[in-house]
Amino acid sequence: MLPQPIASLAAVIWVLLPAFSANALATVPRGAGPAMDFGRSWPWDGRRVLGTSKTWSGFLVGSILGIVVGLVEAWLILLAPPNLAVVPTFAPSVVAAIPVVAVIAVGAMIGDAIGSFIKRRMNRPSGSRVWLLDQFPFVLVPIALGFALYPSLFLATFANGEAIIWLVLLTILLHLGFNWVGFKAGLKKVPW
Repeated sequence: MLPQPIASLAAVIWVLLPAFSANALATVPRGAGPAMDFGRSWPWDGRRVLGTSKTWSGFLVGSILGIVVGLVEAWLILLAPPNLAVVPTFAPSVVAAIPVVAVIAVGAMIGDAIGSFIKRRMNRPSGSRVWLLDQFPFVLVPIALGFALYPSLFLATFANGEAIIWLVLLTILLHLGFNWVGFKAGLKKVPW
């Protein structure tokens, strides 16, 4: 049995890995394809709804690859002997895990788009840095959806102080790390 802080860390990473993967892998298409807002402006302020950096190809690639990561996790945990399983099980089978991991991965992409929407309302250009708004919507939206749709999994994972601390630390550190790697690999225009 793992010590509680380590078990909490493992659970947070495990449950959010599809979200972290979706957010990081959404850059793979390198901005190809139509913008999610199709170049439209928000009628109340005249600024772009989401901006040029949010494309349908990134949304779909990030969502699909995040779901694949989650399904691999679902398969791996089902292989583990029950007495050795140290992370939560998404569902009793890989097929039953599909909606759970879809909520996490697609929720991450929706959260990222919401962050861009808010940045445009703040009159910040696409690709600009806004501390906390760049890091947290892509994890908070899937967590909120998870609490609403899969409360037993999400309460068990996130309803304690250690999990919140791990969530904040992991999100900031992994987001910074993935963005730096994406920038160095030429997948992102800016390192944030």
